[in-house]
Amino acid sequence: MVASEALDALSEGEFMTPEQRLASLGLVLPPVPVPVANYVPYRFAGNLLYLSGQGPKRPDGTYRAGRLGRDISIDEAYQEARLTGLQLLAVAKAALGDLSRIEAVVKLLGMVNAEPDFADHPKVINGCSDLLVEVLGEAGRHARSAVGMGSLPNRMAVEIEAILLVKG
Repeated sequence: MVASEALDALSEGEFMTPEQRLASLGLVLPPVPVPVANYVPYRFAGNLLYLSGQGPKRPDGTYRAGRLGRDISIDEAYQEARLTGLQLLAVAKAALGDLSRIEAVVKLLGMVNAEPDFADHPKVINGCSDLLVEVLGEAGRHARSAVGMGSLPNRMAVEIEAILLVKG
């Protein structure tokens, strides 16, 4: 197979930058939230970039309040986790300047505001996980924990933090 045939055989998406993938999905990164307490949105430790917990902040600055198993469905919370993934990518872009510098999403910790008998935490956090793979490809695949919480700040449905491996 000659090089041009190999190129034709590959899907167009494999050569897109993460920013191009975002645009092709019709997604725009939100502004990076300003911390409301004594912490920073990200911190480097060698080649690792630690992203502080983010929530599904809307363009008007509000969060959808709700607890899984009581007043928000799994499908609605999946979308909240997806929106939270955009927040994480916005913070990563602010830290790195270019999302192509992400070698791998190492780990996510997804926290779900849930009733004690709620059991589908992974289905909720899939919203963020799916988005990261759509935008970053294989680099977006990660280890993950999805846990329930008795409450979250602003009564939001999800909060997610991440650890990223950054290219030299």
